[in-house]
Amino acid sequence: MRDSELWRLIVEDGDERALAELYECHVDRVFRHAARLAGDRRDAEDATAVAFFEMWRKRDRVRLVDGSPLPWLLATTTHALRNLTRSSARYRKLLDALPRTDTRRSAADEIADQAAVQEMLAPLGRIEQQLVVLSVFEGFTSSEAGAAVGLSAGAARTRLTRARARIRAHLTTSDATREETA
Repeated sequence: MRDSELWRLIVEDGDERALAELYECHVDRVFRHAARLAGDRRDAEDATAVAFFEMWRKRDRVRLVDGSPLPWLLATTTHALRNLTRSSARYRKLLDALPRTDTRRSAADEIADQAAVQEMLAPLGRIEQQLVVLSVFEGFTSSEAGAAVGLSAGAARTRLTRARARIRAHLTTSDATREETA
């Protein structure tokens, strides 16, 4: 079946079998594109999965080129890889800023990093935690993160600004407490 026929079934009927067939037709090409850009198999797999998920989620807004969603998938894969790269860089920067006494990474270090992130998020409410995670770790803009949690762009920016201030205050207080007990 041609892409345009499969696409009609996907959009009009929500046909998951048509989606699976379209996936099988294009997954190798989308993955090769992602692998070429990413250089890392896991990132390429993640970006490929994101592209197909977004295609299903936004199926009523996907632009076809000559009856095929492939160009849209390739562009979305590129965008997903950029987001993954930005997110990884921010996460690495955050982890690098955490205090360490030993440069070797162990399972205990990884658990400590997770604990540090949890401590950083502790003073925040659920919505603020989601906003921080989406914007800082996942690379979404404040507007995108706000939309994901049901806030306007302005409300998301305001809440993110307040959340950052609360995190700074919490971390400053935690550092001072640790120095007093040391």
